[in-house]
Amino acid sequence: MNRYAYIPCVMVLASCAMFKKNGGKQPLPVQQEVPAGKNGRLPYNKLITTNMHTQRGLFTVHHTAGMDTVLFEIGEPLLGKDILTINRIRKVSGGVKMYAGEQLANNTIFFEKGNNGTLLLRQRYLLNRADSSQAIHRAVTASNTQPVLAVLPILAYGKDSASFVVNMTAVLKDPASFVNDAEGAQINNFLTVKYMKEHEVTGIRVYPANVEITVSKNGMADKTLYSKVPSPASLETNTSFVMLPEKPMQPRYANKLVGYFSDDLIAYSDTQQAVDKRGLINRWRLEPRPADRERYRNGELVEPANPIVLYIDPATPRQWRKYLIQGVNDWQPAFEQAGFKNAITAKEWPENDTSMHMEDVRYSFINYLASEITNAYGPNIHDPRSGEIIQTNIGWYHNIVELLQSWYMIQAGPNDPMARMSRFDEALMGQLIRFVSSHEIGHTLGLRHNFGSSSQTPVDSLRSITYLRQHGHTASIMDYARFNYVAQPEDSIPQELLFPRVNEYDKWAIEWGYRLTDAATPEADSRIMNRLAKDRLAANPRLWYGDGESGSGDPRCQTEDLGDDNAKANTLGIRNLKRVMANLADWTAVEGGFRENLGNAYNAILSQYYNYLNHVANNVGGICYTLRADEDEQPSFVPVDKEKQVAALNYVNQELFTTPEWILDTAILNKCHLPYTMNYIEDMQIKAVNVLLSATKLNTLLSLTKRFGTDKTLTVEETLAKVRGVIWQNLTSPAVHIDAYHRNMQKACIGALFTIIKSGERDVNESDAVTVATAEIKILSGMINKALPAAANSVVTAHLEDLREKIALLSTLL
Repeated sequence: MNRYAYIPCVMVLASCAMFKKNGGKQPLPVQQEVPAGKNGRLPYNKLITTNMHTQRGLFTVHHTAGMDTVLFEIGEPLLGKDILTINRIRKVSGGVKMYAGEQLANNTIFFEKGNNGTLLLRQRYLLNRADSSQAIHRAVTASNTQPVLAVLPILAYGKDSASFVVNMTAVLKDPASFVNDAEGAQINNFLTVKYMKEHEVTGIRVYPANVEITVSKNGMADKTLYSKVPSPASLETNTSFVMLPEKPMQPRYANKLVGYFSDDLIAYSDTQQAVDKRGLINRWRLEPRPADRERYRNGELVEPANPIVLYIDPATPRQWRKYLIQGVNDWQPAFEQAGFKNAITAKEWPENDTSMHMEDVRYSFINYLASEITNAYGPNIHDPRSGEIIQTNIGWYHNIVELLQSWYMIQAGPNDPMARMSRFDEALMGQLIRFVSSHEIGHTLGLRHNFGSSSQTPVDSLRSITYLRQHGHTASIMDYARFNYVAQPEDSIPQELLFPRVNEYDKWAIEWGYRLTDAATPEADSRIMNRLAKDRLAANPRLWYGDGESGSGDPRCQTEDLGDDNAKANTLGIRNLKRVMANLADWTAVEGGFRENLGNAYNAILSQYYNYLNHVANNVGGICYTLRADEDEQPSFVPVDKEKQVAALNYVNQELFTTPEWILDTAILNKCHLPYTMNYIEDMQIKAVNVLLSATKLNTLLSLTKRFGTDKTLTVEETLAKVRGVIWQNLTSPAVHIDAYHRNMQKACIGALFTIIKSGERDVNESDAVTVATAEIKILSGMINKALPAAANSVVTAHLEDLREKIALLSTLL
């Protein structure tokens, strides 16, 4: 049994939860007329008249026909019980880039009896915790309190004084109330919710496990998608009141070797010499039926007492429903590895069943959103006391099919003839939808992104049918490794091996999160699971969790990349991209079209090209971070292999600083791009120069050399020599020709170096980066002076004279 007391604290825990399916309170019995008041309160039947509407469920709500008065009737058994409130968008004015179902805020509240015939509505903060058997439990309890959100006079008592009627109208209409809270939500980028006015209750729905209250409000949007000036806006929000489970699930502490969303807590105990910061992972409560517990312990597959069931929103186009369901069912083998069969499934919503309601929180959904956004997201709602996931509403935006079509054509077109058209057939698009469905389901199961997973696949193996059948191109569907763009046409890789799938890491992660132990406490459970994580990873490196969202900058943990060698993989990627470019007009043509598809596809090629360059460039001066146990003698931080750093710099020189004429094909550009629009390649070249010649990059290279030595990492001198050799190479020719792209890069070089020299920031002007930049300016100045007499034309002469004059002028200002 979990002995933890859940202690209030002075910080908000940003998490949310929903009521466990079939675990809620039964509706209150129909009230009998109470003949007289109590303690000066109105008789029940005098307050709750026949003119009021009454709905019974988790708690009873009474309201007038116009909802200008809303009364909550709180049963005595509900007092002191934690209730989660979740604010979501129900409707919003067009142009505000938010959609129905998106979450705004959440809080945990509870009711308790106050003095002088009142109920207190309090907020529960859950962060600091102490085992109730520890003496320090008293200190933690005594140091914290729960703030009062409202003092509510009891207007009437129910039968036998077992319930209390209070007026919630003012709370529901108060702009500063928790019901209207949207602080920090993305919607505030468009309109400031707390400044909206004219709050009115517009909807009340009561169910056995939750109560739903809708509030409308009006105000001004600071901007919309269509206008940058303030304009009138309306917002309708929905607040769910959901009781948390009576008995919290035993939590599982997070382990950095496995990627789970978790809620932070600070645990106190008598024996500590420092407070223990822990995380409770988010996971569904999967437990065997009591009769099957022994079979589960013996390693037999058993069905969980309460399987995970997701319903498909009836607004979903029928042709895609089966693929969304397949994406859910793809997780079945992962749960079997954790000991459960038939643990997760998806169904179509029974539209004609009037006993089921989509707002009843006992049901989870894949919601279909009518939006031009090309995305999907997979949130979960969980109990902040234990991490138990109890409900999910996946958001599936209608226009994600456009993104899938673009990705697949650009990345897989050279290998799959079905990708070479502007409109995919239903079977192909269905399979693309299926893999995105699987990814989002992973999030609703508690899994974080594993951006490092694809780095565990050797690049050569991405071209092997045998390897791909066994391991796939990435070990995790939770990676952003969309399609196998490395495979070449001559490799004859079949379509099904170009897609990602629920794979080795995913199955392991579900096993780690959902496999039950017989441990009596979270601490004992943690010791068992931590040993298991360490042993499994040692046995299979493909189970590595690479956290690309922590900001470590490890180039193994990048999005949209493939393989264990970025330069090698993306050289093959560029080879395929050239094939796509050569066929772009044919592949994007559509009857009756006006080259819109061509323009969009060309922009997608530019985006993919940028990804390839960015992946590789991040290896220059890159550091790999590997989580190590205290007893492990290996270092946690090592530089990217020098050989890979040199290859990365050569890649940038070859694919960017040597102007990629193939992507500037005028046969394409003249059909879809105005000539005076921004030159994307020129812009990328200049930005890359400024990154490589920045104080940050130079000081990074200097620091790595100081720590690891010149044989382990790329040096500043080597870097500058390689960049100089490509950007300034024409200056050594007998007749100096410099094209417009190289002229601009040369200007950028001079500007970047003088930016370092002139910097007023202490961490720059007191660093060796200034010395390096000064020395490089002198080298370039000598090259310019030597090249001037050999200038092949007047434009080159003017360019070199301009550079010489700028150097001279800037030098006088130092």
